[in-house]
Formats: sequence, structure tokens, C-alpha cells
Amino acid sequence: MNKIIDYIKEVIEEARHVTWPTRKQTIFFTIAVLAVSFIIAYYLGLLDFLFGQGLKFLITK
Repeated sequence: MNKIIDYIKEVIEEARHVTWPTRKQTIFFTIAVLAVSFIIAYYLGLLDFLFGQGLKFLITK
């Protein structure tokens, strides 16, 4: 039981050393992640559409 208590104490002590992002940084990084996700989703959707149309063209000929 002492090992568990020591472990929890060490975790709490290490958590005090963590540098947490500011609210402004969190909002900025969230928007950046969403923007990159949408760009990649659009790009992959476009590639899927183009490959689908190409395959459809090859099958119907």
C-alpha cells in the first residue's frame, strides 16, 4: 500500500512542474488542429472522388 501512496505523491509532485498552456494558446491550437483536419479531409475527399470517377470511367469503357 505504501508503494501506491508514494507513487501518487510523486505523480502529484511532477504535475506541479507541468507548464500548462494559456487560454489563448489553447484556443489557437484548437483552431489550428480543426483547420488542418478540415483541409486534410477535403483533400482526401477530393482524391476519393477523382479515383472513383477514374475507376467508373475505366469500368464503363
